[in-house]
Amino acid sequence: MKILHLIQKPQLRGAEVFAAQLAQFQMRSGHDVLLVCIFQGSDQLPFDGEIVYLNCLKKNRFWEFSGWKKIKKIINDFHPEIIQANAADTLKFSVLSKVIYKWKVPIIYRNANKMGDFIRSGWHYRFNQFLVKRIQGVISVSELCNQDFKEVFGKLSIPDCTIYNGVSTIEIDHKMFGHLPEILRGKEYVLMIGAFVEEKNHKGILPIFDQIHKSYPAQYLVLVGTGGLEQEIRNEVEGMDCRQNVIFLGNSKNVFPIIQKAQALLVPSKIEGLPGVILEAMYCKTPVLAYDVGGIGEVVRNGETGFLIPFENRKDYFLKLQELLADEGGSHLIYIDNAYTEVISSFNIEVLANSFLGFYNTVLSEIKAKG
Repeated sequence: MKILHLIQKPQLRGAEVFAAQLAQFQMRSGHDVLLVCIFQGSDQLPFDGEIVYLNCLKKNRFWEFSGWKKIKKIINDFHPEIIQANAADTLKFSVLSKVIYKWKVPIIYRNANKMGDFIRSGWHYRFNQFLVKRIQGVISVSELCNQDFKEVFGKLSIPDCTIYNGVSTIEIDHKMFGHLPEILRGKEYVLMIGAFVEEKNHKGILPIFDQIHKSYPAQYLVLVGTGGLEQEIRNEVEGMDCRQNVIFLGNSKNVFPIIQKAQALLVPSKIEGLPGVILEAMYCKTPVLAYDVGGIGEVVRNGETGFLIPFENRKDYFLKLQELLADEGGSHLIYIDNAYTEVISSFNIEVLANSFLGFYNTVLSEIKAKG
């Protein structure tokens, strides 16, 4: 099958990394796969095949006619059977290109979040409804995201399904024993990975760690990622007692040694679909402590595969993290083993890839049946 994956840009964010890993496995399985990036980015994605860069400007994303025309030319040259638009602006770019230039290839949207959380006006709703009415299928990252999609946009006469995010265990095994950054060697730390944006809620984790620091003065908080709010978070840290124990690591080409050595992965997000980093931590046997938002609760089951806290209950988050750090007897190890087994059995990308292929065939069959 000829498959075109459209992503926002080369960045080490869950949606893009998963799309690249899926494309890589599809290519190795004998499919002809092309990865197309809308915007500029400098990160190296885990894909060895051909990557096309449109180099569009994000400020022009509502009237990027040259970018929409480039997509048409790529389709004419590559002749894909399926286009998978992987979250964010990919829906807008693929649909508007199709509407303007009248190409016929079916679009499948990879729904990576609760879309209802991002629609904040009547105009925004109507615009997104215009887009989703012109796709031929939707794959959500969690059951909650799938249900939200249906509630927001009503009944659509297109196939839909849930296929969870996954991890490439082959890639993790290859990278896990890489070099730990020098600044982290010999340190005990908890970890947060994510762009510095409002949804990831860095501001929510800082006061919790500031409290932890009082009991564990040798403990560090490591923040991996970059983003528009980074300087604001840095400024906030400067006014805290724990300021010497917060490490801003920036982006990392290989996060797996960092995850493996962490005492816990902290996920205090306000909005999520199903973060791939949670699955990566579970595979690396690092405990996960997360707020119960989006599809996280479908994977992190409290007392079984990790620690799940009601959203914005900072007191419980602090107490659970304190309990985890004080667990000298290792009673949390059963959660780690359960989580690792779950990733192997249910969230291995090599298994999930077959589900994507099955859904593509369902979409193509329905289109053929409709004539």
